[in-house]
Amino acid sequence: MTIQAYGYATQLPQNPLKPFHFERRDPRPEDVVIDILYCGICHSDIHAARNEWGRTTYPFVPGHEIVGRISAKGINVSKFEVGDLVGVGCMVDSCRVCDSCHSGVEQYCSSGFTGTWGSTDKIGGTPHSYTFGGYSNKITVDEQYVLRIPKNLNLAATAPLLCAGITMYSPLNHWGMGPGKKIGIIGLGGLGHIGVKLASAMGAHVVAITTTLEKAVEARKLGAQEVLVSKNAGSIQKEREQFDFLINTIPVGHDMDPYIDLLKNDGTMVVVGAVEPLTRVNGALLIFRRRTIAGSLIGGIAETQKMLDFCGEHHITCDIETIAMEEVNRAFDRTVKGDVRYRFVINMSTLKSI
Repeated sequence: MTIQAYGYATQLPQNPLKPFHFERRDPRPEDVVIDILYCGICHSDIHAARNEWGRTTYPFVPGHEIVGRISAKGINVSKFEVGDLVGVGCMVDSCRVCDSCHSGVEQYCSSGFTGTWGSTDKIGGTPHSYTFGGYSNKITVDEQYVLRIPKNLNLAATAPLLCAGITMYSPLNHWGMGPGKKIGIIGLGGLGHIGVKLASAMGAHVVAITTTLEKAVEARKLGAQEVLVSKNAGSIQKEREQFDFLINTIPVGHDMDPYIDLLKNDGTMVVVGAVEPLTRVNGALLIFRRRTIAGSLIGGIAETQKMLDFCGEHHITCDIETIAMEEVNRAFDRTVKGDVRYRFVINMSTLKSI
């Protein structure tokens, strides 16, 4: 038995997303079936759909920022009930036996976690060998990879927290950021804007580091105490050795040195945006101030739930533009151009007309 599902998929890198019918597995005893209400558009959806990383398998259904309601559950499910509001982020499985999985950092699974889209489906139960994402009406997921959504949060604006939110929360949490720390958020896009909100709610002194002065007003509304324009060499020079911590959301290779020099002794810059070579890192800037460059990838399931609970406590969601499913291809193009403040979210009720 399988569950009939429908959504949007692309068949080739150069093709637009179009309506697509496929199958989800019938729930096992430990599974829940989720009727998807909203799904965020992440830039990685676009990279994968267009095969810009060179490893996409088609047909491809994007989407890993999923918010929905449980419509069915297996007999062994104990964490959730039918009707619960839940979320699914970037992963739906992992090996569960390696040190990373046992330590609650499944995103670093030694065997590689199973992504919500585009990963080999180790569980099976459908004719499809790869996972299909959340640009669809429903999904079947093991309860261990499902998250509870705080009831006080706007559901559409919560969806991007499942990727963008945890991407920014995890380094802030892991490195213990809070009161007394000066934090710079480099880039004020889909990642950076929620990073400003989170760091501010943690009680840190937050500086938005952006390329344009026009974003200064927006940054302050989001919670930044200061704005630093990275193209202004004089301003950058004045802030040398002033920061405890930087989160770098720049999505492409770039010269790291100007940002490294902003760090105090023992300061850390965490890279979360560029999954490609960085063009320049001067070792002297690290050695003579005992600075650190680190990387961070989303978060484990427990940490993601902690992030959602934190957002519920502080009433934090993403700034979004909600769209109908039929607008998705235009939204992809606008995302590439940076023409959104700050995330698109698809209202899945619009799939009913397909």
